[in-house]
Amino acid sequence: MSLFEPFQQQLDALDRAGRKRALIIPPGKDFASNDYLGLARSTFLSETAHAALDSGIPHGSGGSRLLGGNHVEHEALEAFTAKHYGAEAALFFSTGYAANLALFSTLPQTGDLVLYDALIHASSHDGMKLGRAETQSFRHNDLEDLAGQIAAYRERGGTGTVWIAVESLYSMDGDQAPLLDIAQIAERHDAVMIIDEAHAVGVFGERGVGLSGVLKNQDNMIVLRTCGKALGVEGGLITMPDVLRNFFINRARAFIFSTAPSPLTAHMVHQAIAYVADNPSLQRQLQDHIQVAEQQLGPLCPASRSGSQIFPVILGEDRLAVQVATNLQQVGFDVRAIRPPTVAAGTARLRLSLTLNVSQEDIILLAEALNEARRVEHAA
Repeated sequence: MSLFEPFQQQLDALDRAGRKRALIIPPGKDFASNDYLGLARSTFLSETAHAALDSGIPHGSGGSRLLGGNHVEHEALEAFTAKHYGAEAALFFSTGYAANLALFSTLPQTGDLVLYDALIHASSHDGMKLGRAETQSFRHNDLEDLAGQIAAYRERGGTGTVWIAVESLYSMDGDQAPLLDIAQIAERHDAVMIIDEAHAVGVFGERGVGLSGVLKNQDNMIVLRTCGKALGVEGGLITMPDVLRNFFINRARAFIFSTAPSPLTAHMVHQAIAYVADNPSLQRQLQDHIQVAEQQLGPLCPASRSGSQIFPVILGEDRLAVQVATNLQQVGFDVRAIRPPTVAAGTARLRLSLTLNVSQEDIILLAEALNEARRVEHAA
């Protein structure tokens, strides 16, 4: 038997279950990416990059932030980010994944409790696995379960800090966390809120600050905003009290031992945040897309009435989701099947993502093609 035969066997098992993944080039109209405001391929960011390179901003950092890789563009981005989002301090990471990994593996301490929404990002789970604190999920958006678990932790003698981890907008279902209610629970129990704004920054909130803007940056709040979705670049920004920024710099292995993001990327992110803040028409255009999609896709996405740009079409069976997605790709729509373990077993789906890379006519045509693809599969 080949040394790597066990890996092939696992791949074969995934294939039989309809869960084997493969890389493909986007095959058509963009209904799959997270480039919600259409900035990733925009003239604005292209011109920004050319101007930055012409001015001498380097495209590589050359080392970690603590060993020669720090640059004025990193510092400028973090200062601007803290001011723009109303926080004491900010820290820039190469990806949102790295930021979540650093956050959960560094801040919660031995004796603390991390309570996380059952649908939170995989990167948060991976960070918690590296951390020291006790961790426990609570039912998705269930305030009673959250409060009950905090009370139970205290009743059994827990004296550490409670960290409540949620996403403001959930990436697979498109629904929002009840942030105001969670903030009240956190205040009542002297807990810290960790809010992942990956899919809301740029899309929601005044000047694109995200859904957490309604909380007015409370002292017990840490917010992650990723830069590779609506902002069109890459990286992850954590806003927080200044003492925690200093703690990250001294204790976060994912920060200390990583080559710094390029100064060019930091400059691009800085400009993208400012551009979104100064162009509210981008949000309005996306909201118009969402209204059209709700009219056209509502019967197919009964759970998608949150007003978000994410529309899940639950098909249930893994192979059915793959086949319907393939059918749509063949007629010019980039739609992807989402299967376990990304989502729960029995909830395989198409995740339709609205971006400004498509027109309202494209949305209408997609709805027609989706109805036809489902009709064909059900008839087969």
